[in-house]
Amino acid sequence: MSAAPRVKDAGLAALIALALAFPLIGFETSDAGVGFSTRFSWVAIAAAVVFAGRLLFGLVPRRFHLHQFGVRKTAIPQGKLVKLASAALIVFAVLLPVTPFASRRSIDLGTLALIYVILGWGLNVVVGLAGLLDLGYVAFYAVGAYTFALAAQWYHVSFWEMLPLSGMTAATAGILLGIPVLRLRGDYLAIVTLGFGEIVRIVLNNWTAVTGGPNGIGDIPRPSVFGMPIAAGAPAGVTTFNHFFGIAYDPIQRLIWLYYVALAVALAINWFSLRVRRLPIGRAWEALREDEIACRALGLNPTTTKLSAFAIGAMTGGFAGALFAARAGFISPESFNFQESATVLSIVVLGGMGSQLGVALAAVILATLPEFGREFAQYRMLIFGAAMVAIMIWRPRGIFTIRAPSVRLDRI
Repeated sequence: MSAAPRVKDAGLAALIALALAFPLIGFETSDAGVGFSTRFSWVAIAAAVVFAGRLLFGLVPRRFHLHQFGVRKTAIPQGKLVKLASAALIVFAVLLPVTPFASRRSIDLGTLALIYVILGWGLNVVVGLAGLLDLGYVAFYAVGAYTFALAAQWYHVSFWEMLPLSGMTAATAGILLGIPVLRLRGDYLAIVTLGFGEIVRIVLNNWTAVTGGPNGIGDIPRPSVFGMPIAAGAPAGVTTFNHFFGIAYDPIQRLIWLYYVALAVALAINWFSLRVRRLPIGRAWEALREDEIACRALGLNPTTTKLSAFAIGAMTGGFAGALFAARAGFISPESFNFQESATVLSIVVLGGMGSQLGVALAAVILATLPEFGREFAQYRMLIFGAAMVAIMIWRPRGIFTIRAPSVRLDRI
């Protein structure tokens, strides 16, 4: 490309940056009173930086561009190496609470990361395998959490009794969502699911008589150990875990037990997801993702396929919601806003749609990164946006783009 087209391209990029920077950083509120003060110098600096950056980027040879480098240099190994890496991660997760550097913060952070891993695997069924863009996945997360919290508040049931029921209730909500959107695709499906997520949040926020509204629900019980609570003391007739085994009570014991419960649920969901992909329904999801018209031509029923994907994905979200309620001990509608759906969708896209290991790694990174400092939490969405742009240029199909085939045909 000659110099003139490069300058023209850089100038166009600078004009776009100028138009975007003017309303975003061109004004600031005045401390003296009502009004704004202008910061045109910052707008000019932003436009100049974009112009210079775009011009320099045009001078880089094409073979050194980021997406070309990513295609050549970042092939993710498969087969035995990935299995060994997965086994190493599982061993590390199992041993995390008993390592010397384990603390209340690290264990609680590990539990949060596992909850996001479960959410990522659930949405991976809907988006990664079935190809149905769901922007309201947080609704099933909320249904699972409120099912457990309300049942514990009204009927005093335990976590273990409500864990499967939370998943079943969320799966029912997934089917109810799937029925009216069977004919929708792409952007229209995304808009409807986004609306469904907001409807659930608004209902939870305004149905004060049932959900408590903005005040939320507290005193949510933690998981017991074979019916025995982990506590320093208990009412008459109730044997605690510590009294039964003669162990001194320590508050960190409840965190460790909840961590292992979340890890067991995550491993069970991973095992189920890997197995169901080899079944006819799993192959039907992938066929639907690639081409719905061809899917119909092959005699597959898109209605059943879509509903099953919504139901299983929602059920997984319900499990994560019950774990979140048990971990926090308090839930409110503010915990289930659109930002949670965007976070889970970012996990699936960044990790690689359809890749179990990639989604797990992305969930651990995105869930724990904001917890390491206020700076990360403050710029959380900015980091997510930059990561999404980089991954779309670098590896458009996610970190782990190559997936093992669902079916292998033996040679004759």
